[in-house]
Amino acid sequence: MSDDRERWNETYRTDEEFELPDDPIPALQSRIETLPAGRALDVATGTGRNALFLAETGYDVDAVDVSDAALERAERAGEARGVDVNWIRSDIADFAFEESAYDVIAVSFFAALDRLPDIKEALAPGGVLVYEHHLRSSDPIDMGPSTDRYRFRANDLLRACLDLTILDYRERTRTDDEGRTLAVATLVGRNSTGGRQSYPPEE
Repeated sequence: MSDDRERWNETYRTDEEFELPDDPIPALQSRIETLPAGRALDVATGTGRNALFLAETGYDVDAVDVSDAALERAERAGEARGVDVNWIRSDIADFAFEESAYDVIAVSFFAALDRLPDIKEALAPGGVLVYEHHLRSSDPIDMGPSTDRYRFRANDLLRACLDLTILDYRERTRTDDEGRTLAVATLVGRNSTGGRQSYPPEE
């Protein structure tokens, strides 16, 4: 078993304070009506918050994560909600992304800049990447990695995706339902080129 798999299995099975939300990331939920239909991939799915939402919305979903414990919880949640997801156990570092395969790819709170070239190549023509991750911040922050090692710097995510058509990019602090503050970068980018395109209406 890899060190990452062992560490995340331990976290999901024993850390009572580590509880992921059931709802998808806001950018995915709010834009779902404007996203292309078809196949979807949820990278580092955890307990399946994005994957289950996409499946309920009609997508054919693959969801990958390194943790057996997380996928067991995600699969149980899928059964309870009556949706089918193809749960894939793999380290993201070793995962073979299928080229031009997905109409939507979601990545939430996983530092995957080194795999972004492969993630973007997995987008079908016109496919959309929805990516949200923690930022380094001078503001008081209650949530996220304990060190800056796994947080993005300002504009890291934007610079890494400038070969996509950027439909939306934001860096801000946000407060969750329990009053905890996090600093996040959110990017929505489409696999398209050209100076004359169709764009979704503002939220």
